[in-house]
Amino acid sequence: QVQLVESGGGLVQPGGSLRLSCATSGIIFSISAMGWYRQAPGKQRELVATISSGGGSTNYADSVKGRFTISRDNAKNTVYLQMNSLKPEDTAVYYCRAERVIYSNYWGQGTQVTVSS
Repeated sequence: QVQLVESGGGLVQPGGSLRLSCATSGIIFSISAMGWYRQAPGKQRELVATISSGGGSTNYADSVKGRFTISRDNAKNTVYLQMNSLKPEDTAVYYCRAERVIYSNYWGQGTQVTVSS
């Protein structure tokens, strides 16, 4: 079955960095674009970044452009999100998702990122 397991979140001070990981199973990872999303308390889930199946194309929300980097390792069926220069407004639960219609309803448990001094 489809499984998405996010990890790497935590408490970090403003200006700090974190690297999130999303290990997947049950999907054809190598031909699936992947996305990172986040949901802050009281807000809708929003798309943060996407990466093409081969990793050659990436897109970012304006709010994270220049600070976050999405990458993937197709040999490990894992997608990453490197987050630098973190701000309090980046505080949210972060999720990954396979960007194919057949997987669109599958989400992991998410990983909490809290940016606070």
